[in-house]
Amino acid sequence: MKLLGSFSAAAVAATILVMLTAAAVTPTTAFCSSHSPQRTTIAATTTQLRASNDENASILDKLESALKIAQKSNAEGFGFKQIVADVLAGDDFDAASIEQDIETTIQNNPCVMYTWENSPSCQKALEAFEVIGCTPTIVRLDDPWETGNPIRAVLGRRVGRTSVPFVFVQGRYIGGYDGGLENNPDASGMVDMAFSGKLRKMLTEAGALSAEE
Repeated sequence: MKLLGSFSAAAVAATILVMLTAAAVTPTTAFCSSHSPQRTTIAATTTQLRASNDENASILDKLESALKIAQKSNAEGFGFKQIVADVLAGDDFDAASIEQDIETTIQNNPCVMYTWENSPSCQKALEAFEVIGCTPTIVRLDDPWETGNPIRAVLGRRVGRTSVPFVFVQGRYIGGYDGGLENNPDASGMVDMAFSGKLRKMLTEAGALSAEE
Protein backbone atom coordinates (compact mmCIF):
# COMPACT_ATOMS: atom_id res chain seq x y z
CA MET A 1 0.00 0.00 0.00
CA LYS A 2 1.38 3.41 -0.91
CA LEU A 3 1.97 5.83 1.92
CA LEU A 4 -0.30 8.52 0.51
CA GLY A 5 -3.27 6.15 0.50
CA SER A 6 -3.14 5.56 4.27
CA PHE A 7 -1.88 9.03 5.15
CA SER A 8 -4.38 11.02 3.11
CA ALA A 9 -7.46 9.42 4.66
CA ALA A 10 -6.33 10.27 8.19
CA ALA A 11 -5.13 13.74 7.19
CA VAL A 12 -8.35 14.59 5.40
CA ALA A 13 -10.48 13.25 8.25
CA ALA A 14 -8.53 15.33 10.76
CA THR A 15 -8.69 18.41 8.57
CA ILE A 16 -12.45 18.11 8.13
CA LEU A 17 -12.92 17.62 11.87
CA VAL A 18 -10.84 20.71 12.66
CA MET A 19 -12.66 22.76 10.02
CA LEU A 20 -16.10 21.72 11.24
CA THR A 21 -15.19 22.24 14.89
CA ALA A 22 -13.69 25.69 14.29
CA ALA A 23 -16.42 26.89 11.95
CA ALA A 24 -19.47 25.29 13.54
CA VAL A 25 -22.20 27.71 14.57
CA THR A 26 -25.20 26.15 16.31
CA PRO A 27 -28.72 27.52 15.89
CA THR A 28 -28.80 28.35 19.62
CA THR A 29 -25.66 30.45 19.33
CA ALA A 30 -26.70 32.02 16.06
CA PHE A 31 -30.08 33.14 17.25
CA CYS A 32 -29.35 33.89 20.89
CA SER A 33 -30.11 37.52 20.12
CA SER A 34 -33.67 36.67 19.11
CA HIS A 35 -34.84 37.76 22.54
CA SER A 36 -33.37 41.20 21.87
CA PRO A 37 -35.77 43.92 20.73
CA GLN A 38 -33.23 44.98 18.12
CA ARG A 39 -34.37 43.24 14.95
CA THR A 40 -31.35 44.54 13.07
CA THR A 41 -29.11 42.42 15.32
CA ILE A 42 -31.15 39.32 14.49
CA ALA A 43 -30.97 40.05 10.76
CA ALA A 44 -27.21 40.68 10.90
CA THR A 45 -26.61 37.47 12.84
CA THR A 46 -28.72 35.48 10.37
CA THR A 47 -26.79 36.96 7.45
CA GLN A 48 -23.46 36.09 9.08
CA LEU A 49 -24.64 32.53 9.70
CA ARG A 50 -25.65 32.06 6.08
CA ALA A 51 -22.33 33.50 4.89
CA SER A 52 -20.46 31.19 7.27
CA ASN A 53 -22.35 28.15 6.04
CA ASP A 54 -21.67 29.11 2.41
CA GLU A 55 -17.96 29.55 3.18
CA ASN A 56 -17.80 26.19 4.97
CA ALA A 57 -19.47 24.48 2.04
CA SER A 58 -16.98 26.08 -0.35
CA ILE A 59 -14.02 24.95 1.76
CA LEU A 60 -15.33 21.38 1.90
CA ASP A 61 -15.91 21.38 -1.85
CA LYS A 62 -12.32 22.51 -2.42
CA LEU A 63 -11.03 19.90 -0.01
CA GLU A 64 -12.98 17.16 -1.74
CA SER A 65 -11.69 18.30 -5.14
CA ALA A 66 -8.09 18.39 -3.87
CA LEU A 67 -8.43 14.89 -2.43
CA LYS A 68 -9.71 13.53 -5.74
CA ILE A 69 -6.80 15.12 -7.61
CA ALA A 70 -4.30 13.73 -5.09
CA GLN A 71 -5.78 10.24 -5.28
CA LYS A 72 -5.71 10.31 -9.09
CA SER A 73 -2.07 11.43 -9.19
CA ASN A 74 -1.14 8.84 -6.61
CA ALA A 75 -2.90 6.10 -8.58
CA GLU A 76 -0.93 7.16 -11.66
CA GLY A 77 2.28 6.49 -9.75
CA PHE A 78 3.50 10.03 -9.17
CA GLY A 79 5.50 11.02 -6.11
CA PHE A 80 4.63 13.46 -3.37
CA LYS A 81 6.02 16.61 -5.05
CA GLN A 82 4.12 16.00 -8.28
CA ILE A 83 0.96 15.27 -6.32
CA VAL A 84 1.33 18.61 -4.52
CA ALA A 85 1.88 20.37 -7.85
CA ASP A 86 -1.22 18.71 -9.27
CA VAL A 87 -3.33 19.72 -6.27
CA LEU A 88 -2.12 23.33 -6.48
CA ALA A 89 -2.93 23.35 -10.19
CA GLY A 90 -6.49 22.20 -9.64
CA ASP A 91 -8.51 20.61 -12.42
CA ASP A 92 -9.87 23.62 -14.29
CA PHE A 93 -7.33 23.81 -17.11
CA ASP A 94 -6.57 22.28 -20.49
CA ALA A 95 -3.42 20.17 -20.05
CA ALA A 96 -3.12 19.45 -23.78
CA SER A 97 -3.22 23.15 -24.62
CA ILE A 98 -0.60 23.94 -21.98
CA GLU A 99 1.60 21.12 -23.26
CA GLN A 100 1.36 22.57 -26.78
CA ASP A 101 2.26 26.06 -25.52
CA ILE A 102 5.30 24.63 -23.73
CA GLU A 103 6.41 22.76 -26.83
CA THR A 104 6.03 25.86 -29.00
CA THR A 105 7.97 27.99 -26.52
CA ILE A 106 10.93 25.65 -26.06
CA GLN A 107 11.21 24.88 -29.77
CA ASN A 108 11.08 28.50 -30.88
CA ASN A 109 13.66 29.81 -28.40
CA PRO A 110 17.26 28.59 -27.95
CA CYS A 111 17.11 28.77 -24.15
CA VAL A 112 14.00 28.93 -21.98
CA MET A 113 13.68 29.13 -18.22
CA TYR A 114 10.43 28.69 -16.30
CA THR A 115 10.84 30.53 -13.01
CA TRP A 116 9.54 31.94 -9.76
CA GLU A 117 10.85 35.48 -9.34
CA ASN A 118 11.73 35.12 -5.64
CA SER A 119 13.22 31.64 -5.86
CA PRO A 120 16.91 31.70 -4.82
CA SER A 121 17.70 28.94 -7.33
CA CYS A 122 16.05 30.89 -10.13
CA GLN A 123 17.94 34.02 -9.18
CA LYS A 124 21.25 32.13 -9.14
CA ALA A 125 20.44 30.60 -12.52
CA LEU A 126 19.84 34.05 -14.00
CA GLU A 127 23.12 35.29 -12.53
CA ALA A 128 24.95 32.30 -14.00
CA PHE A 129 23.43 32.89 -17.43
CA GLU A 130 24.49 36.53 -17.26
CA VAL A 131 28.08 35.47 -16.54
CA ILE A 132 28.01 32.97 -19.38
CA GLY A 133 26.58 35.52 -21.79
CA CYS A 134 23.17 34.01 -22.34
CA THR A 135 19.81 35.77 -22.10
CA PRO A 136 17.18 33.06 -21.71
CA THR A 137 13.53 33.48 -22.53
CA ILE A 138 11.81 33.79 -19.15
CA VAL A 139 8.38 32.36 -18.40
CA ARG A 140 7.13 33.34 -14.94
CA LEU A 141 5.14 30.68 -13.08
CA ASP A 142 4.18 33.10 -10.30
CA ASP A 143 2.63 35.90 -12.33
CA PRO A 144 -0.11 35.02 -11.75
CA TRP A 145 -0.04 31.80 -9.72
CA GLU A 146 -3.38 30.66 -11.11
CA THR A 147 -1.83 30.49 -14.56
CA GLY A 148 1.61 29.28 -13.46
CA ASN A 149 0.55 26.40 -11.21
CA PRO A 150 -1.06 24.38 -14.02
CA ILE A 151 2.00 24.99 -16.22
CA ARG A 152 4.27 23.74 -13.43
CA ALA A 153 2.12 20.62 -12.98
CA VAL A 154 2.28 19.86 -16.71
CA LEU A 155 6.03 20.53 -16.80
CA GLY A 156 6.55 18.22 -13.84
CA ARG A 157 4.76 15.39 -15.57
CA ARG A 158 6.70 16.08 -18.76
CA VAL A 159 10.22 16.12 -17.33
CA GLY A 160 9.83 14.10 -14.12
CA ARG A 161 10.70 16.94 -11.74
CA THR A 162 8.70 19.83 -10.28
CA SER A 163 11.45 22.06 -8.87
CA VAL A 164 12.09 25.49 -10.37
CA PRO A 165 13.74 26.62 -12.48
CA PHE A 166 12.90 24.41 -15.43
CA VAL A 167 15.66 25.06 -17.95
CA PHE A 168 15.43 24.05 -21.60
CA VAL A 169 18.15 24.40 -24.22
CA GLN A 170 17.27 23.78 -27.84
CA GLY A 171 14.04 22.13 -26.75
CA ARG A 172 15.70 19.76 -24.30
CA TYR A 173 15.27 19.84 -20.54
CA ILE A 174 18.65 20.13 -18.83
CA GLY A 175 17.45 20.29 -15.22
CA GLY A 176 17.37 23.22 -12.83
CA TYR A 177 20.17 25.30 -11.37
CA ASP A 178 21.94 22.93 -8.99
CA GLY A 179 19.88 19.80 -9.50
CA GLY A 180 18.26 17.71 -12.17
CA LEU A 181 17.36 14.18 -13.09
CA GLU A 182 19.26 11.38 -11.40
CA ASN A 183 21.40 9.19 -13.65
CA ASN A 184 20.91 11.53 -16.57
CA PRO A 185 24.09 13.51 -17.34
CA ASP A 186 22.28 15.51 -20.01
CA ALA A 187 19.73 16.82 -17.49
CA SER A 188 21.78 17.07 -14.30
CA GLY A 189 21.36 20.82 -13.86
CA MET A 190 23.30 23.93 -14.82
CA VAL A 191 26.03 23.69 -12.18
CA ASP A 192 26.95 20.09 -12.90
CA MET A 193 26.79 20.60 -16.67
CA ALA A 194 28.89 23.76 -16.44
CA PHE A 195 31.64 21.93 -14.57
CA SER A 196 31.60 19.12 -17.13
CA GLY A 197 31.79 21.62 -20.01
CA LYS A 198 28.45 20.56 -21.47
CA LEU A 199 26.47 23.69 -20.71
CA ARG A 200 28.48 26.15 -22.76
CA LYS A 201 28.71 23.64 -25.61
CA MET A 202 24.93 23.18 -25.66
CA LEU A 203 24.28 26.93 -25.48
CA THR A 204 26.77 27.55 -28.30
CA GLU A 205 25.18 24.91 -30.52
CA ALA A 206 21.74 26.37 -29.78
CA GLY A 207 22.91 29.88 -30.72
CA ALA A 208 21.99 31.11 -27.24
CA LEU A 209 25.23 32.96 -26.44
CA SER A 210 25.73 36.64 -27.18
CA ALA A 211 27.98 37.52 -30.14
CA GLU A 212 30.99 38.53 -28.05
CA GLU A 213 30.95 35.15 -26.35
